[in-house]
Amino acid sequence: MTSELEIPHFRVPARFLAELATGGGSQQAISCLERAERARRLLLLRTLLDRLDGLSTPLTPPAEAWQVVKESAALAPEPVDRLLLAPATGGWIAHLLRRVHGTASGPPVWAEAGYLCALAVTAALHAGTVTMLRVPLADGQLYLPGLGLAGLTDAAPGWTVGRAHVSRGRLTLTGTDRSGAATSSALHPGTAPLPLGAPTRSTVHTPSPDWLPLRALTHVGPAGTVSIPLDDLGPYRDLDDPLPPARLDAAEAEAWQRLFESAAAELAQPGPAGPGRLDPALIRAVVPWGRTSVLPPAPPAVRVSASSGDSFGAMVIARPSSPVALAETLVHEFQHSKLAALMHLFPMVDDDRQERYYAPWRPDPRHLTGLLHGAYAFTGVAGFWRDRLAVAADERAADLAGYHFALRRQQSRLVVRTLLVEGRLTPQGRALVSGLAQTLDAWLREPVPQTALARARAAAALHRTEWRLRNIVPPGFCGRRAPGTRPAPSSHTAPEGATVTAPGTLDFRPDRAPWTDNRTHGFARPPARPSTPDEHLAAGNPAAALEGYATSLAAGPLDPHVLAGWMVARAVLHPGPASRRLLARPEVFRPPARWTTM
Repeated sequence: MTSELEIPHFRVPARFLAELATGGGSQQAISCLERAERARRLLLLRTLLDRLDGLSTPLTPPAEAWQVVKESAALAPEPVDRLLLAPATGGWIAHLLRRVHGTASGPPVWAEAGYLCALAVTAALHAGTVTMLRVPLADGQLYLPGLGLAGLTDAAPGWTVGRAHVSRGRLTLTGTDRSGAATSSALHPGTAPLPLGAPTRSTVHTPSPDWLPLRALTHVGPAGTVSIPLDDLGPYRDLDDPLPPARLDAAEAEAWQRLFESAAAELAQPGPAGPGRLDPALIRAVVPWGRTSVLPPAPPAVRVSASSGDSFGAMVIARPSSPVALAETLVHEFQHSKLAALMHLFPMVDDDRQERYYAPWRPDPRHLTGLLHGAYAFTGVAGFWRDRLAVAADERAADLAGYHFALRRQQSRLVVRTLLVEGRLTPQGRALVSGLAQTLDAWLREPVPQTALARARAAAALHRTEWRLRNIVPPGFCGRRAPGTRPAPSSHTAPEGATVTAPGTLDFRPDRAPWTDNRTHGFARPPARPSTPDEHLAAGNPAAALEGYATSLAAGPLDPHVLAGWMVARAVLHPGPASRRLLARPEVFRPPARWTTM
């Protein structure tokens, strides 16, 4: 970076937009997005510095802290540039701008603004300069972005003011203890990359009372060893309000390293170029969520993952036990980062933010922006599983990859159609979504193992059917439309091969509630010994499934989950116009006096 906030005019070559519109994008196209994010980040930072001008603070004033950053950048441009463009810095800027506009809450504003002082301390450490800043201490601790957590022994609780003296790469931190007396610590901050391979206890870093280094996930890529922050310490590592540190146990950190190495190897497998490919070196931070210990054992699948447009390349992930599940999630979340960067450059959709559209991966209605994000992310996921299908070592692996590929390509194409027919896309948005449509249309013609394709079609139909039963007001429903909602379009397509119902509007149930989709993953593999109706349907026995669903429905009460299964099993057993109409608008179905298996 330069010593000033110099923000050049920015242009995106048309060929890069065309690449990104397929759902993929070359290294050059993604580098272009990163440069665009840099320009946006500096614009937002300049806006924030203007807003903080004149802030009453016991810390080093923002203008003086920024001067330290500029002087450090003149001596160490690359590390300071990485510091300012780190995901957590973007999260801090966005959060503090919301604070000064009164739309977010958090610690005292002076303490949050003091993150700039911490950035200045870190920049000075990188540059090897000599400086002193008054910094915010949270329970006697100062987080140094990208490095780790410095602390004082027996420090005073709450928010206090400390002094950070930097001299040629060394830090002396001074504050007060619980008795009010001065206390200090001197250290040479540095990160702690997790070792490659299966580390032993002797290789695990033992924290000291005054320094907790930020860990980094490592793997060997084409250009050498790459380190990616495993951020369990930074206050702005999450997607919204600041968080306290949540240090992982050594064993949990080792588990992350082993899993990440395996996921990186999975992503490095040979396969066709296109959407779903990801170089792990593009990831800027992984934020572990929800667990700090190896116990209880991690589930096979990722239960929670998220990302933010303010923090390009960062992703919050609940650790799974499966490397393939982690690799899929890395692809999914990086797709969100790419699209967010594009939407910072161009308006994509005229969105009134009304949540009234069907998203095949959600239990609730979504707005158009959410729909676009889902289509882009799951096109990448479909491409990921397409790659797995291309290199499948045996029939079992091909069946699993074929299922996920078939399911996600079908669901993504359905959402792409909704976006195109709604007529709310900008010219850039239409170009992007049309590119996704071309990718998905080509994929829909690619062969998939027949049993996997049948399960994927059933799972897609089950989700859509249950979604409509739980969310759409049936004819004659005694109740009002849910507050704050507008009619939803009914021009969704039925499952592959079905006819399309006429356009119209639908109301949402005021009594709708969250529900769990356990069929998407439940249908991923054919059951060896089916016993439940869902298992019979997944095993390709719709007659046995229909009988089981009918028995449950006859026992009552009417369960949308079971009713959706009955409808789909009946449609599989008796394909034709009547079944297509039933699945197109399941909410109009009137329960019979006696449930039948015919």
